[in-house]
Amino acid sequence: MTDFARLVPELPDWNDGRGIDIHSWLSCIGRYDHAVAYTTLFWPAFTLHDDCVLFADFRLESFDGFMRQTGGKRSAVEVVMNHRHILDLFSSQDGASEEVVVYLGRALRDMWACKLQRDFPDRQFTVSFPEDPVADLIEYEVTFYQPRQEA
Repeated sequence: MTDFARLVPELPDWNDGRGIDIHSWLSCIGRYDHAVAYTTLFWPAFTLHDDCVLFADFRLESFDGFMRQTGGKRSAVEVVMNHRHILDLFSSQDGASEEVVVYLGRALRDMWACKLQRDFPDRQFTVSFPEDPVADLIEYEVTFYQPRQEA
């Protein structure tokens, strides 16, 4: 069971110190426009390009450049084009602790894995989020690729 009061430190302060549960807090402070935007992060659009599965908003120039750099190794291209650093997803680092970043990384890993399997049921994916402690929180990243036998 997740202790949301540890992840959202203001929860215990609500209601004159009596606290509030995560769902009630969300109904008090949540915004529809933010919820819509977060769907693009948690349940992203993917596309198939040249046998690679990529985020739908990928840039063709980047793809072509990484294909040249890797000698056409598609899995390596997918790893780099599909990676996201958790801290880069937010403009402010306020509230970014290791516990929060790992929680979000795990959630993204699991949601992307479900979405990839739903969108591409005939393909196999590795969705990676290494959780080992890091020196700098920016090192936490989630990515996905199709494992292949590439020379």
